[in-house]
Parts: sequence; C-alpha cells; structure tokens
Amino acid sequence: MLKGHQSWIFQNKPIIISSSAVGGPFEAEGALSEDFDILHQDIWVGQDSFEKAEKVMLEQACQKAIDKANLKKEDIQFLLSGDLMNQIISSSFAARTLGIPFLGIFGACSSSMQGLALAAQLVNSGAANYVVASASSHNSSVEKQFRYPTEYGAQKPPTSQWTVTGAGASVVAKEGKGPRVTSATIGRVIDMGLSDPFNMGAAMAPAAVETIEAHFRDLNIEPDYYDLIATGDLGLVGHQIAADLLKEHGVIIPEKILVDCGLMIYKKDQPVIAGGSGCACSATVTYGHFMNRMNSGELKKILVVATGALLSPLSYQQKESIPCVAHAVSIEM
Repeated sequence: MLKGHQSWIFQNKPIIISSSAVGGPFEAEGALSEDFDILHQDIWVGQDSFEKAEKVMLEQACQKAIDKANLKKEDIQFLLSGDLMNQIISSSFAARTLGIPFLGIFGACSSSMQGLALAAQLVNSGAANYVVASASSHNSSVEKQFRYPTEYGAQKPPTSQWTVTGAGASVVAKEGKGPRVTSATIGRVIDMGLSDPFNMGAAMAPAAVETIEAHFRDLNIEPDYYDLIATGDLGLVGHQIAADLLKEHGVIIPEKILVDCGLMIYKKDQPVIAGGSGCACSATVTYGHFMNRMNSGELKKILVVATGALLSPLSYQQKESIPCVAHAVSIEM
C-alpha cells in the first residue's frame, strides 16, 4: 500500500526467514567477522579473476540463505540482485549458475535495500512465495573499474573508502519465522554537484538525509520509533555530514541510534581510511550482523538506509557530477 508520496506499507509483513553473509580475508579481520557465514582467506576465491571471485561469493551467499531456510533453489520464484560491475555481470552470471528466475537491479551501493524492498513488495502482493534478495562487491574488481588497479599502489586521499569484498543474501517469504519487512521508502536521485570518486560519502549523504526525512514524513513517525537507523556506506565523512544535515533540518537522532555500516564492519586499526563501502557493505552488515542481533532479541525495530553513487567510468570521463540515491527499509521483530 502506498503511504505518503514515496513509501510502501507492507500490510502482510513479509518475513526474512533466513539470511547469509560471505566475506573476504580483510572482512575476516574486521569487527563483525563472527557474523559472517563464510569467510575466505583467498581474495581470489580460487578463481583466475576478481570478477569471477565476486560471482562465486554471490552464489555462495544465495545458496547459503536458501539452505538455512531449508528450501531448494526450485522453491524460489525470483532472484533479485545487484552489484557494481558493468551490466551487473556478477549478479547475472550468478543467476546463470543458480537457475532461479532473475530480476537484475542497479542502484550502486543502494542495491541491497532496493532488492529487499522489491522482494517484500513481490511477496506482499502475492506475486511470489519466496524471493531471494542479494548484492555483492569485490574490492579489487571495483578498484579496477572505478579508480585504479590495485597493482598501481595509487595514493588515496583521506576521504576515500575501502570497498567491501563479500556478498549478502536473504530469503523473503510470506510465512515462517524471523524479522518482518514492514515498510520501505524509495529515494529520489540527489546530485549536489560533487564529482570526486574518492569522496563518495560526501556525495551520498544528502540522498540519505532526503530519504530518512521522507520516511518519517510519509509514515508520520519520529526517529525514536527505531532502535537503530543505519546508513549504508557513508563512511566517516559522509556520516558526519548526514548527521549535521539532519540536525540542521530539525531531525534529532541520537548518536547511538544513527550508525553507518561502513563504520561498523572494520576495526579502527584497519587501513580503510574513511570506512567501508560497496554493495556488500550494507548487504553483509544487514544480512549478517543486524539479522543476528534481531533474532537474538537485542534489536526490535531497525531502519536500513542503503546509499548509492550512480556514477560510471563513462560518466566520470565525461566530467559529469555524481547523482546519488538512498532506499530505506524498515525491519521489525
């Protein structure tokens, strides 16, 4: 059901009956390593390219989530997935292996919640009984496409972030046990004219703020409704900008409630500069850490606001600025 201008209320409250998180060696050393189902010590994952490694991790995340739900691939009606590669090849090639009817999505790093919102809409409407929502990224494949190959050893500025190597997936169903997807707010594309691919957090922060404000406005609720409001991957710079903008707009969210996945996933002594980023950032933190905390009873209501910078190598070469978007999904026990 449409609520307000850009939000959905899921009256049937689709359930996340299982979820999984897969990570690489750097994530295995991170602050949330215990929340991953699979951790690889080889960043190549036994493959001959980083792109193939990402595909394998996405396949593993989807299959693990299906297994944890005690289902088979044949039970899943649709697979929704997105990534950062050209033509979302990680997702489409993983879908080839999984053999599940596939809907590819692209929202850059907002793809995790874009997928979950659409999966919940499909289940809520009766269009599906089981849907897998997933997303992935790989540090080396993203660096090669959007910045410089890691072999160059290029120096990065303090505003840059570390792309998470991993994949996250969930199974959304109309029946079962687990946290329920209760609402979603679809974000507008916001472009403040920033064009630096090494400062994604600053570019994405206004989009996160716009979506958070729209969510509260559409649903007529206050920030204290949630135990946790988590942005996707704003990092140190973007998180502070978002907090300042919300405060300027009169939206007061306590520091302990407003958190960022990019600041949670790694330890402070890891050389990630301004924090984590990538499709797998919010996907692994949500489908690993947050789901574990909800299932244990530590969290009751959370809002995950995944943020995405919608640039491409082509748009950057044409000196375009960076349009950004954020999608919010509320998950409740």
